[in-house]
Amino acid sequence: RFDTYPKRRGVTRVKELLQAGLNVCFGHDDIVDPWYPLGTGNMLQVLHMGVHVCQLMGHDDLSDCLKLITTHSARALALGDGYGIEEGRPANVLLLDARSEYEALRRQSVVLRSIREGRVIAESTPTAHALVTGDGSLAVDFQHDP
Repeated sequence: RFDTYPKRRGVTRVKELLQAGLNVCFGHDDIVDPWYPLGTGNMLQVLHMGVHVCQLMGHDDLSDCLKLITTHSARALALGDGYGIEEGRPANVLLLDARSEYEALRRQSVVLRSIREGRVIAESTPTAHALVTGDGSLAVDFQHDP
């Protein structure tokens, strides 16, 4: 923050590291603190910023980007057999209001249910979004992709 230019806030070459087969993941640890007062702990926000800053906008990039905050993160944390959906593993799941990974990222989907060790610990009701023309004759639901 107090550096002169050039500031030491560069971004590593995420696209190149992924293409080289290295494990790359996104994360942050600042939630409403002096270092990042806008932090919410919402990993979709982190991913949204990351795909923009790292220019991961190709079809394949966007199709695979959720891995940067899920499976790649689990690998970095060495969770091994403790991660993924399989009988006997901890039931820690976020259910998103989205039909696809792309839609979850694009719309910054609401977490409908947060489940920790098989127990629902938080629930949300999705909001409806509509665009209506001036005369009210046309209403378009743009909440979900066609």
